[in-house]
Order: sequence, then C-alpha cells, then structure tokens
Amino acid sequence: MLVYIHVPFCRSRCRYCAFFSNPLGRGVDPVSSPLVRDYVDTLFMELAYWGDCFGGSEVQSVFFGGGTPSLLPPRIIGLILERLAKFFSLIPKAEVTLEANPESLRGGHRAAQYLDAGINRLSIGIQTLDETLLHTLGRPHKAMDSLHAAFLAREAGFANIGVDLMWGLPGQSVRQWLQTLKDVIRMSPDHISAYGLTLEPGTPLEKDVEKGRLTLPPERDQNIMFMEGASLLEQHGYLQYEISNYARMGFQCHHNMGYWEGMDYLGLGPSATSTINNRRWTSPANQAAWNTRIREGSLGREVEELGPETRVLEMIMLRLRTTRGLRIKAYHEMTGRDFMRDHKRLVQALHENGLIRIRNGYMRLTRSGMLVSNSILTNLFARTGEVFKQAMLSGGIKPQPGEMLTTSSSLKDSLLADEQSIQRVRWPSV
Repeated sequence: MLVYIHVPFCRSRCRYCAFFSNPLGRGVDPVSSPLVRDYVDTLFMELAYWGDCFGGSEVQSVFFGGGTPSLLPPRIIGLILERLAKFFSLIPKAEVTLEANPESLRGGHRAAQYLDAGINRLSIGIQTLDETLLHTLGRPHKAMDSLHAAFLAREAGFANIGVDLMWGLPGQSVRQWLQTLKDVIRMSPDHISAYGLTLEPGTPLEKDVEKGRLTLPPERDQNIMFMEGASLLEQHGYLQYEISNYARMGFQCHHNMGYWEGMDYLGLGPSATSTINNRRWTSPANQAAWNTRIREGSLGREVEELGPETRVLEMIMLRLRTTRGLRIKAYHEMTGRDFMRDHKRLVQALHENGLIRIRNGYMRLTRSGMLVSNSILTNLFARTGEVFKQAMLSGGIKPQPGEMLTTSSSLKDSLLADEQSIQRVRWPSV
C-alpha cells in the first residue's frame, strides 16, 4: 500500500494551482497558526481511524504533497511518521518523499533536520529558472533559491533529490526551456519531472490566457519542447520512464510508479483520495468539513465501487503513460478477452503511424505517440467501452451489483479529468 499525506498550506497560491490549499500569508509562523495546529491534531486522529481499519498493512512509500509540505517543521513531520509507523508497517528503506518549495529550505539546517525526521527523498518545486516566468506563475521564490536549495539538500546528505519543472509556459520559447534544462542538469538532481502546463479552470493563469493577457507558445513549439527536452535529458543520463518523468538509473519515484502499476493507496488529509480493494473515496476539499467527518467517524462512507470497465480503462490509461507500457496479458487476466483482437484495427493504425511499439508482450507509446497520448487513450476508451457493452449484454462480462452500463464517453471524460484520483500525478496535455 502507498500512503499520501496532503498538507493543505502554502504561503500564497500559485496562479496555475487547482489543488486544495489554505494560503497562510507571508510572515505567518506555521507553528503558531491555529489552522496548522488543528490540521496536525486531526491528522493524528485520522491516522488512528484508518489504523483501526487497515492497521498493520505494509506500506511501500509515503508522500507528503500539498500545498507546501515543507512549511511544516521537521519536528512535526517526524511526529507524523512516528504515528504512521505505530499503525502501519513501513517496509525497510521505504521511500519517504517531501515536496518542498526552494525558499522554504533557506537558512539553518532545515534540510538536514528533515533527513533526521525520516524524509529520504526531496522533491523541490523549481518549475522554472526564469525570473519573469516565476513571476507569471506566482511562485514565491527566486531562481537563486532553487540553486541554493539543491545545494543545501545535497550537503545535508540527501541521496535522492528530485526537481519539478514546467514547460509550455506563457511567453516561453524553446530556447528558454532547453536552457532551463541545461541549467538544472548542472545541479545534478537524481530525478526530473517535466510537466506541460495544464490550464486549470478557474485559476488566474487560465483567465489571463482566456482574456488574451498572456499567450501560450504555439503548439509546434510545445511539441519541440517535449521532444527535444526528452532527448536532451536522456543524453545526460536521465531515462524517461513515464511521459513527464526522467530519472538516473535506480532513482525512479517508487511512489508514483505504484500509482501507475495500480497499487492500493491511502490518502490522508483534506481532499485526499484513497483506492483500496477496488473501492474509492475522497475526503472533503475543506479543512473544517474534513475535521468534522473524522470526529464523527464518517470518513470513507461515500464509496465508489470500481467496476470492471473502470478498472480496465484505468489500467490502460496508467500503464500506457509509462515507457514500459501495457502488459497485453494483463488485459486478458482482468477481462478474459484478447486485447489484440478487441483493438485490432486501432492497434494496426497506431503501429503503422509509428505511435506504438509492441515487444515482449508489452504495448508502449513511442515518443511521438506520447505527444498525442490523450487522443490515443480516447480512441482506446471508446473501443473498450463498446467491447464491454456488447460483452455485458451477451453475458460475457458480469456487471458489479448496482453497476450500470456506462457510456464510454462519460467514463472516459471522468477518468481523464479526475486528477485527484491519483495523488499529485499530473496529466499534462502533451
């Protein structure tokens, strides 16, 4: 099982962010904030609640996401991990990741203190090293903060450091993006996430683009950013293992790999989603409502039972995002059907156009295929929906009790749009 802990606090909300968070404001000490104190108290109660349900379950990885988890002092992070270990069984050398903004690691020995608290992987949200673009995104740090944060983390003894970057930003050129990658490579992180900007509905950045105050790079330039960026990273030893993720050998993010491979995950904190034993539930995206649910003991009562169609579509979507691809036999194991026969014409067309490769029992997207991954998935979803509908009507696949025959388009839209179904894994439109 994976454990995700949502820390819903930040100094100020970034202009592209759609995740649930409570901006504390600049100069506010998180230790003295009533919101933070209430959050920590309630999180301990939630750990006890799920400990009663799933106590003793083996945990492969822990991920603190947000918000800005590095606003929590190392002492608090350590206490949370101690409480987690009380109720669950962390495997030896479990990956424990903390997302951190560069400016939050400034001064003192904060990075070393996080290491002592039990964090063994830092994910630093750099996004860009261009000061103008940082301002456009509403990021609270400067480019120099990013360089300093990576240096401090390595000096503190972190052996696993990842950085988050974004491309396709308003006004960004191909040259700027490639220069950012070259500068980041000189910082020698172990992992690089390079996400294409997604304009989330209702965010200030989306409104600025919609009203013409900001302009995104042309589609052709965005395609070049993805293709040439991937080539540059691989030339320097960062192997692409998922559409947006690159790592040195042995430094893939085990937590996110767990999502893509369909492992169970428990989400803690407001707005966090859990999926365990084909059942999914989401906590309220509101701290007060989350607090009330926990004190009432009513968390997880509004549960979605994942039927066979949903499960197979999620498997296709998640596995095809990885460079390893979809194990074709897994489709048969889940449905009792032949993937190549069900999707013969589409697979043939994708192969002829160089968008997929089939080898050793796996079907994977080529880099050109990754550029149009959403289109490929839409077509796969539509065909799979037709197959399931015909099979259910003929009795070949039995629906779950209470499960209705969904239309492939509505199910496809919900899967592609529901970012919160997989914690902190972004779905860029490449």
